[in-house]
Amino acid sequence: MNVILGTGPLGMSVMRELAACGEPVTMVSLSGKAAVPSGVRVLKADFMNKDQTKAIMKQAKVVFQCAQPPYQKWEHMFLSFQDHIAAGAMDAGAKLVAAENVYMYGQAGGIMHEGLPYAAATRKGRVRAEMSRRLLQLHQEGKLQVAMGRGADFFGPDVRSSSVGLRFFQSIVKGKPCTVLGNPDKKHTYTFIDDFGKALVALSRDEGAFGRAWHVPNADTVTTREFAAAAYRLAGFPAAIRSMGKGMLRLGGLFLPEARESIEMLYQFEQDFIVDSSSFTKRFGLAATPLENALAQTLASPQLRR
Repeated sequence: MNVILGTGPLGMSVMRELAACGEPVTMVSLSGKAAVPSGVRVLKADFMNKDQTKAIMKQAKVVFQCAQPPYQKWEHMFLSFQDHIAAGAMDAGAKLVAAENVYMYGQAGGIMHEGLPYAAATRKGRVRAEMSRRLLQLHQEGKLQVAMGRGADFFGPDVRSSSVGLRFFQSIVKGKPCTVLGNPDKKHTYTFIDDFGKALVALSRDEGAFGRAWHVPNADTVTTREFAAAAYRLAGFPAAIRSMGKGMLRLGGLFLPEARESIEMLYQFEQDFIVDSSSFTKRFGLAATPLENALAQTLASPQLRR
């Protein structure tokens, strides 16, 4: 049985890929509620509770870790959160496919590949680095089969909490100015959510994929300005782009914890941020959805018209 932890956009993308292949799927979230197709179960569990986490994995063969605590609570919760998940997978004898980002590399400069050292200086980057180290150690000790799929900032239908999430695309479909982080003329890799989900499923099916991290497929990297301009063009409006720096984030942080927590990660948008996913594509033969196609699918989401 496939158990997907998290019912957010990435968990849903994994679910759609598995369900399309007729595979049994159980999803788990803190609320125990989600709009899913017939035949997909949704269970409730608190991943900060070790016993609950173990219980919902008892019959699992593959566990997809797509859940996370609130962004502003990563430093205090995420390590225990994932340790409980790893313990549950080990207890069940299940494989673990963990979704990650690329925070652990820090300000790498140039192009990011999987062989980079974990050099993060930020709080959230150090948390991500330690989480990855712990998973790899469990694999190396023969206690848990682990594969890690790493994506950049993602976008797509139903993606809400992202630098190019719901608010960004709602502005575009209405022909209003959109707000982007940092310098819009720096290159920035963005990951289409359905490519991320397909990649995690591909990792789960290849025994040789375990024991390391993989960068999931991404379309060719463009500047954030070019990314936004392409979306405006598809929506039928002229581009109108505003940028937000540290000052505006600090002001927003007075009211929104997520804005305050984004300040330390702003470096990703103030310099070129390019993620190389060629190793994955060469190994699995899966290429990213072309950028314009991915943007068109995102703009077609009914959620944007609400």
